Amino acid sequence: MPDTMNSTVSVPGALGPLPDGHPEVRQGKVGVLLVNLGTPDGTDYWSMRRYLSEFLSDPRVIEVPQPIWQLILQGPILTFRPSKSGRAYKKIWTDEGSPLLVYTKRQAEKLNARIGHDRLIVDFAMNYGNPSIASKIEALKDQGCDRICVVPLYPQYSATTTASVCDRTFKALKQMRWQPAVRTAAAFHDQPVYIDALAKSVSSHLASLDFTPDRVLMSYHGIPKAYFDKGDPYHCHCHKTTRLVADRLGWEDGFAMTTFQSRFGPTEWLQPYTDKTLEALPAQGVKKVVVVSPAFISDCLETLEELAMEGRESFLEAGGEAYSVAPCLNDSEGAIDVIEDVVRREIAGWTD
Repeated sequence: MPDTMNSTVSVPGALGPLPDGHPEVRQGKVGVLLVNLGTPDGTDYWSMRRYLSEFLSDPRVIEVPQPIWQLILQGPILTFRPSKSGRAYKKIWTDEGSPLLVYTKRQAEKLNARIGHDRLIVDFAMNYGNPSIASKIEALKDQGCDRICVVPLYPQYSATTTASVCDRTFKALKQMRWQPAVRTAAAFHDQPVYIDALAKSVSSHLASLDFTPDRVLMSYHGIPKAYFDKGDPYHCHCHKTTRLVADRLGWEDGFAMTTFQSRFGPTEWLQPYTDKTLEALPAQGVKKVVVVSPAFISDCLETLEELAMEGRESFLEAGGEAYSVAPCLNDSEGAIDVIEDVVRREIAGWTD
């Protein structure tokens, strides 16, 4: 009897042979899809406008009634913001595209080299932009994957990020006649392998510096305070990550500060704000600072431009003397260790 759980097979029609010209149905494999936030296709105005329109039209990101919001978004915001964002992206753009795309692709390739085999395929997608979640789910299914584990690459859960990946995953499934079975991975903000990898990365960066910081800022991407008030656990996940890393490295209370960056619009977001904190610290006698970005597993616009460039300028102009931003885990062995740990836990029973 054929082992249909562990091989790629042709499945005949329920009532007889497949009609001539009908595509072969393949099954028996497991797919792993790593998903990060997204990236524009280029830094030009129209590439940026398409990306920002898709991103900012997500109701998980902007919780404003869509008819009202779209008037604002498609009008003044997308008239002016694409050019501003494009200039920022140009500062960090590489020959292979945006750093976030480059690192996510490498993470998938390295994980596939480590755990992939003829029945386990690792790939990647972007929640916004290309390659899309829908296209990669279809591609994995076409390769014979009838079980797919979707891994949002966000250590801390938020409805604005993790839930959005799940929304788009299931939206893609709604268009499919034969859906693969799907699992979605949980947040890993307090998993020992993640805390260990982050602590080792930070420790290595501190050892490479020619100064000893007065404070370490653990800067996380912010969310509107209203989302936290409605029950989003992100704020708690962030503080727990900071506490666990500080404990792991033996830091004294108060040495690591949790702050929040990248706010958008006039409403209140989670505080304290990273930019305001950097402007205020020198006057408080904190002249040497290192910034860490635990919410980002890969370097991106928010770390390479907002923190490394804008943050440095603000801190030094305010009277700071030394400033450094620790790199994200990116495609290091530590990063692959973290992702592998998440994947192996989530696909247990599928590949045993």
